[in-house]
Formats: sequence, structure tokens, C-alpha cells
Amino acid sequence: MKDTKVPNAKLTLLALAISAFGIGSTEFISVGLLPLITKDFDITLSTAGLTVSIYALGVTIGAPLLTALTSRLSRKNVLLLVMVLFIIGNLIAAIAPSFPLLLTGRVVSALAHGVFMSIASVIAADVVEPNKRASAIAFMFTGLTLATVTGVPLGTFIGQITDWRMSFIFIVIIGIIGLISNALLVPSQLTKGNPISIRDIGKVLGNIRMLLILFITAIGYGGAFVVYTYISPILEQYMGYSPKAIVVILVVYGICVAIGNTVGGHFANNNPLRSIFIFLIGLALALLGIHFFLESSIGGLIMVLIMGLFMFMNVPGLQLYAVQISEKYIPSAISMASALNISAFNIGIFLGSYIGGIIVRQQSLAHTPIYGFGMVMVAAVTTLLWLLFDRNKH
Repeated sequence: MKDTKVPNAKLTLLALAISAFGIGSTEFISVGLLPLITKDFDITLSTAGLTVSIYALGVTIGAPLLTALTSRLSRKNVLLLVMVLFIIGNLIAAIAPSFPLLLTGRVVSALAHGVFMSIASVIAADVVEPNKRASAIAFMFTGLTLATVTGVPLGTFIGQITDWRMSFIFIVIIGIIGLISNALLVPSQLTKGNPISIRDIGKVLGNIRMLLILFITAIGYGGAFVVYTYISPILEQYMGYSPKAIVVILVVYGICVAIGNTVGGHFANNNPLRSIFIFLIGLALALLGIHFFLESSIGGLIMVLIMGLFMFMNVPGLQLYAVQISEKYIPSAISMASALNISAFNIGIFLGSYIGGIIVRQQSLAHTPIYGFGMVMVAAVTTLLWLLFDRNKH
């Protein structure tokens, strides 16, 4: 089965990365557009933050349910359907006359996101040799990280010079390119996934190790979003940067994310759990640094960029470890385990941005880094206890 697909592996991964670029751009696009959306609809900053948290909630619910519903279709057909849904969702957002309709568009594109990331992770891991799986997942996620390098800043820049709606049109165009590249570059003879039933959700959640990795994914990844969701106003109000400078900072931030993702994939190939622990500590210290250097334009910026470096470093390792645990303990539900871990990332984004919104509303923007630090430390301590438990068992 592997031999028939390996010659196409690079092209397949490239097509997946292009689509992931579009999907990554849309997920975080409103982070840069928050000030503009706030002004246009005359809403508060924490209400505008719902464009991030509602999207994450849509992915959370969509990933396991739609993965189950589409499991009998060929994987290529699912990819194409997902990209069509993604394009429609972003079109709704672009023409939304009211804030609730903008949120509706966000939910539609979020449903596509969840299925895409879970199925793309499985395909990426499947078309390469076993010892290159974390790197293949990392390459597919390069699309997501490139989105934070160029998609989000470019979308923000387009929004600033024209109108925030044009940023969503920009994403629709990327979605169309993704749809065409999937149609041309993803081989049709991909194996069908095993039929997945909604009952597989119970199988995955009934395994204590799976629950632990889902918890670590949600809390560890989510901690960064308490700050990242509100990074534009933090850079503007506390560190004194202009909107034009913030676009440049978002580009540099994205480059840090891309470096972190690649390094993370490399180190996670052999010992994912140990890597996860080290990267969580790095992220926690960066968030603590933002807290202490909040009013320093240079020190604060350095800490923000270090947060970017560690933010995605864990993504390939967490995703690979979820798949490895399911292969070992629940081999009949690997696709569902992959989908639920994508959900866990997005539960993290939802929790992080939602908690951030509450802090902004009830305390102040300045308190967000310390809460983010607390969340990431809970994940780090959980990972450490797991490592010690496994070591004692051996």
C-alpha cells in the first residue's frame, strides 16, 4: 500500500500545505483585524474577540462529528468538499452586513477546518516512512505556520489599506488555489479510512492516556492564546507600536512560529513526550517575560517573539503522540483520535481567547500574560508527572 503512494508523497504534502495555508490564514486573520472590526460594528474588544473563540468552537465540534460523517467517502473527495465549504464560509464573512452574520461565516469555515486538519494529518503520516512521520505532519503544518508568517500580516495589511472585508476575499482566493491544488496533486487512489462511528469518540475518551494528551494539548496550546488573541492591542497600547509596525511585527512573529514548528517536528520524531515538556516550559517562561516587560518596547517585543518560537513547537509532537497512543491502545479509532486532538487544539484556542476576553473586560489587557503562564504551567506539570510515571514503570 505504501509503495504506490510514496512517489507522490512530496506533491501530496505540498497540496496539503497550500490548503493548510488558507485554513491557517482564516483561523488567525481576525487577530490582526480586531481593532478594525471593533470600529466597524461599534462593539467592544472582548466582543470582537468572539471571532477567534467562536471559530475555535466550530472546529472543536466540527472535527470529530464531520470526520465520522465523511469517513465512508474517499479521502480526496472529503478534501475537495472541505475546501468548498471553506470558500463559502469566508465569502459569508466577507459580505456580512452584521456582526452575527460575520460569526456565522466564521463557524461555516471552522467546520471545514476541523475535518481538513484531522484527515490531512492522517494522509501526511501515511505517505512517508514511519521514522519521518512527525516531520511529514510538520511539513503539512508548514502551511499553517506560513499563514502566520505571511497570510495573517498580509490579510491585516490588506484590511488596513482597504477594508477588513477584503482580507476575507484574499482568503477566498487562497481557498480556490487550495481546492485546485488538491484536485490536481492529491492522488485519487488514496486508501479509504476505516468507517468511523460516533461511538469511536467514546473509545478515545475512554482511554486515560488519550484524555491526558488531549488535556495537555488544550491547556498547553491554549495558554498562549490568552495573549495572542489580543496581541495587536497589547503591542499598540502597552509597547507603543503603530498599526504599520504591527504588520511587520506579525511577519517576524510568523517567521519565529515557522522556525519553532520545524524544530519541534525534528525533535519530536523520537521522544515526543519529553520534547513536549521542554517546549511547554519555554512557552511558559516567554509568557512570564511578557508580563514583566509589558511596558518595554524592546524587552516586551523580544518576549512576544520568543512566545512565537515556542507556540507552535509542540504542534507536531502533540499530534504525533496522539496518533501513536491510539495506534497502540485503540487502533480502530486512529482517525477519531487525530480529529479529537485537532479539537483539543481548538478547545485551547477557545478557552485561551475566551478567558483573555474575560480578563480584558473585568481586569485589564495587562493581566493576560500571567493567566496564560498559569495555563501553560498546568500542562507542563501534567506532562512531567506523566514522564516520571512512565519512567518508574520501565
